[in-house]
Amino acid sequence: MNNIPELPAIGKNLHMERKRQQLSMADLATASGISKAMLSQIESNKVNPTIATLWKIAHALHVDIESIISGEKQNKKRFEVIRKETVITLATDHGDTKFQVLTPPTMAEDLELYRMILNPGCKHLSQPHTSGTEEFLNLLSGKIRVTAGENSTILEPGDFIIVQSDIEHSIENLSTQQSELFMVVRFKCNHITK
Repeated sequence: MNNIPELPAIGKNLHMERKRQQLSMADLATASGISKAMLSQIESNKVNPTIATLWKIAHALHVDIESIISGEKQNKKRFEVIRKETVITLATDHGDTKFQVLTPPTMAEDLELYRMILNPGCKHLSQPHTSGTEEFLNLLSGKIRVTAGENSTILEPGDFIIVQSDIEHSIENLSTQQSELFMVVRFKCNHITK
């Protein structure tokens, strides 16, 4: 007697989870790196996906692979460490401003966190970001002037500001020493449209 259970309804489970998250087939294809054609074949039970394919899909959906197999939602609890030796540091052409990128590349154009260091007297000018983008700045040391369009203010250590950054904006170090701040950039539209 054969006691092997029937294959799980992976296609149906995937379809239900994708719809629950309000993702189009194109959205999931972009996020997972699996083609729309392959996703369509999986959802219609025309192919049995490999473990590697299921792994990519589950990661893109932020669920455990078991939830796609069983159909029971099990959110993948994020616990991602960015070690200091892997933090990317970017500098402007003149080296007057340095940015340490504290968020992983997967969060680009979604929510980005930077440690920013400005040399004395330098002014960092930014062009408008996408519509609705905001920057949250917390000054740790030094003294800066933040300007966005017609608005301008001076920040001292400990001050915090929220700036609409879909217009030309700048941060100027007014101190005779380096100024250091944390900057969070929050984009209105996520890189995956839901």
